[in-house]
Amino acid sequence: MTKPLSDRDYESLATFRRELRRFLAFSEEAARSAGLTPAHHQLLLAIRGHAGGAPSISDVADALRVKLHSATELVARAEVKGLVTREHTDPDDARRAVLALTDEGAAKLADLSTVHREELRRFRDQLADILGQLG
Repeated sequence: MTKPLSDRDYESLATFRRELRRFLAFSEEAARSAGLTPAHHQLLLAIRGHAGGAPSISDVADALRVKLHSATELVARAEVKGLVTREHTDPDDARRAVLALTDEGAAKLADLSTVHREELRRFRDQLADILGQLG
């Protein structure tokens, strides 16, 4: 049987949710300040952070937890903005494409990732305090 939650547990959980929302708001505003939509920022990060080589659109859809057609549309908009390229590498399946960042996309992501790393360090310290308070 699990121990019932205390008032302090509820306060800690509420603080965690508030701080998580604060981080997400920070991230969205940072993306907009860099001239990107939050979705484009997430796309760039999913491409650059993909383990195992260049991701396909299916890989990106999975990473972003969106449907394939939504990822395809997002990639198309990012291509128009000059942020990503789509390369068709499978001669037997023209639908299969792998994604890469353009120089502009990589530069924007690098700038955003630097400020995100600093914010995550702040959040990490706060999260350690919150977790320490949970019973």
